Amino acid sequence: MFINIRAPGLLLLAYVALVPVQATASIVSDWNKVALAEVRINSRVGPPIMARALAIAHTCIYDAWAAYDVRAVGTVLGGSLRRPVEERTDANKAEAVSFAAYRCLVNLFPAGEARLRVAMMGFGYDPSNTTTNTATPAGVGNVAAQAVIDDRRYDGSNQYGDLAPGAYADYTGYVPRNRPLDYCTPLLATCPPLIVDERFDRFHWQPIISVTGATQKFIAPHWEKVTPFALVSASQFDGFAWLVPPPDIQNPDPLRYERNVNELLQYSRDLNPQRKLIVEYWADGPDSELPPGHWGLFAQFVSQRDGHSIGRDARMFFAMQNASFDAGIVAWHLKRKFDGVRPITAVRFLRQGQTVLAWGGPGRPTENIPGEKWMPYNPGSNLTPAFPGYISGHSTFSRASATVLQWFTGSDYFGFSTVIPAGFGRVEPNIPPVPTTLGYATFNDAANEAGLSRLYGGIHFSDDNTVAQQLGAWIGLQAFFKAQLYFLGFAQ
Repeated sequence: MFINIRAPGLLLLAYVALVPVQATASIVSDWNKVALAEVRINSRVGPPIMARALAIAHTCIYDAWAAYDVRAVGTVLGGSLRRPVEERTDANKAEAVSFAAYRCLVNLFPAGEARLRVAMMGFGYDPSNTTTNTATPAGVGNVAAQAVIDDRRYDGSNQYGDLAPGAYADYTGYVPRNRPLDYCTPLLATCPPLIVDERFDRFHWQPIISVTGATQKFIAPHWEKVTPFALVSASQFDGFAWLVPPPDIQNPDPLRYERNVNELLQYSRDLNPQRKLIVEYWADGPDSELPPGHWGLFAQFVSQRDGHSIGRDARMFFAMQNASFDAGIVAWHLKRKFDGVRPITAVRFLRQGQTVLAWGGPGRPTENIPGEKWMPYNPGSNLTPAFPGYISGHSTFSRASATVLQWFTGSDYFGFSTVIPAGFGRVEPNIPPVPTTLGYATFNDAANEAGLSRLYGGIHFSDDNTVAQQLGAWIGLQAFFKAQLYFLGFAQ
């Protein structure tokens, strides 16, 4: 990562959704932008659910495009939609993938239908054209999309609320071990004490009561039951030696627990404007494109950088977003299995009644504060995400996506930069004080910093990040090679 602070008035790059403005892009990249707009509106349903949505959208796009390729096969209908050579024009491909994208996105985001219709018409197509005549590009797109939608109908996600009332609602009966933790910051005069009794379990996740009074609920505790893309199962990595036994923070050795807490307090003490900006940039919380979508932005940059064709983008986004989808399934399986404690609980438990040297809260320097008031540097009203800590979703999503982009492009080279405007910060509005350029020479750099940002912010322990980075690499490789089978016509 490189960081460059630019003087006021010298902002040369436009700031749009954290990436440079792009002059041209393939229709696939354009539809990714449309999909991410819907993700931002619906982001509060959670990262793994949005990872699935992006994977499905790009599977629909890929399957429609595959009909116009000499070798590639679709994920559901195989090569049955294959069109003759004379029809394999860019115009037909663009139309087919547009109808596929539109149909899938309307299914995934029904409340956004009006916006999606506008987008479809903006590309020059009639959204009311529901033909299933596969002799036409519109028919190819509609048929390919419906096949994917039907294939995902009963995949365990509970998209339609059949397994429990409400779209994507939990149907497994998860109940947190710990009672909720009251909202508190160092800036408040008094805070309710952390209740440590026979019910309290310091090794497990504790829901937070937000500043608005709402109590967190574990987002998608059933997600390990969702049918993956390339995984054998959500638990296929459980036997890896470096994954079990549970992470240090859950180890009964009190000295190891204390070392983890001390490390987090050191990160808190070391917060400076640069690290705060890194936390803000990678936060990807509510009202953002979330971690899976953040890497969609990066893929858009790669598409523009390398001048991708429709086909190359159809394949790249398909492989990457499905890797991210699988990453969410594995990460949420482990979140459910270990139910790992977040730093906010561990620090307040271990340091309640003590004075600690740490970041003093919004607008405050590093200073002595009551341990029971320690807070992460995290944008939003809940201080920490609404699901257990181990393993880091950010790190798993990022490493899986980075791995696919490395293999797909044949290089770790990234060369991405973006200008963050002055006052971008949500925790502290003076972050950064002037327009600042963030950049990543390699995909590896970006994935590493995504994980580190969660340590800087006090959202995760080191174990949450390091294990997730290792798993993400395996998940990305597995998804990439599964995608290659489709590209080469070997998978049905």
